[in-house]
Amino acid sequence: MLVIDFNTKKSIREAFGRELVELGRKYPQLVVLDSDVSCSTQTSLFAKAYPDRFFDMGIAEQNMITTAAGLSLTGKIPFAATFAVFATGRTYDQIRMSVCYQKANVKIIGTHGGITVGEDGATHQALEDISLMRGLPNMTVIVPADCNECIQALDYAAEHKGPVYIRIARNSLPDVYPAEYKFNPDKAVLLKEGSDLTIISNGDVLAEAIKAAQLLSEEGINAEVISIPVIKPLDSKTIVDSARKTGFVVTVENHSIYGGLGSAVAECLSETLPARVLRIGIQDTFGQSGTPKELLNFYGLDAESIVKRIIGTHDSTKISN
Repeated sequence: MLVIDFNTKKSIREAFGRELVELGRKYPQLVVLDSDVSCSTQTSLFAKAYPDRFFDMGIAEQNMITTAAGLSLTGKIPFAATFAVFATGRTYDQIRMSVCYQKANVKIIGTHGGITVGEDGATHQALEDISLMRGLPNMTVIVPADCNECIQALDYAAEHKGPVYIRIARNSLPDVYPAEYKFNPDKAVLLKEGSDLTIISNGDVLAEAIKAAQLLSEEGINAEVISIPVIKPLDSKTIVDSARKTGFVVTVENHSIYGGLGSAVAECLSETLPARVLRIGIQDTFGQSGTPKELLNFYGLDAESIVKRIIGTHDSTKISN
């Protein structure tokens, strides 16, 4: 049984910044690029530790990506960081042609992903970034759910040869994994076994999905919970095995329901084991300004709203039997 302290939260951005410093010690060839938001992304920690290996590219994200690609071709391991909405949207052509087409060893870190960017509003809320990145050949896409998983995902990215996109949240997060958790890029994580339905999630809303499963249990509904930190390449086997057992899959993501986690799961099941899929995420709309808590509630991504969506489906009688 999962035991999570939902009231104790840690900054995943700070964990990212501190781990960059540790990776800098391990890899002398590692360099970091940022686009004038180093205090927000926390790459400022690396800049302080290794000023000669840090490059502030200014508000010129396209130049940042092409420079990172060039540095990778000289043997460097570049980590390029900025807000997710700019890291992927403003730079898509550069990522496609300079990074993915060449299989350049560039690691792109999109911070401030999803609606939980909060008060900055729609212009800064990346709701399409995962869709953009998972559609690119040679790109690995990772969405960590807590600080421990973020650190391990960064370690993996530094070792992996090829393009990687890691999306992290702005908001602080509770620890959702046990201390002994080991990140495996090839495997999804079964967090809770269940028989009535499967909830699949990742990133900062995984905690809400876990809480939703706990609330469902109070209604007599036994939900299986699976975390999928790596959306591409996707661990199809774990998804199919769970869907075969429960027959009903619910995806929860802080992203548009088009092209992200929900789409990946639906594609997998439609090809392998047709099953009912309910995608909970941002519908065909932009975000807006508000606190993270207000926005999660407004867009139906808090635990209570997730439960209402699940129970409110026309198959709810089947779920509870």
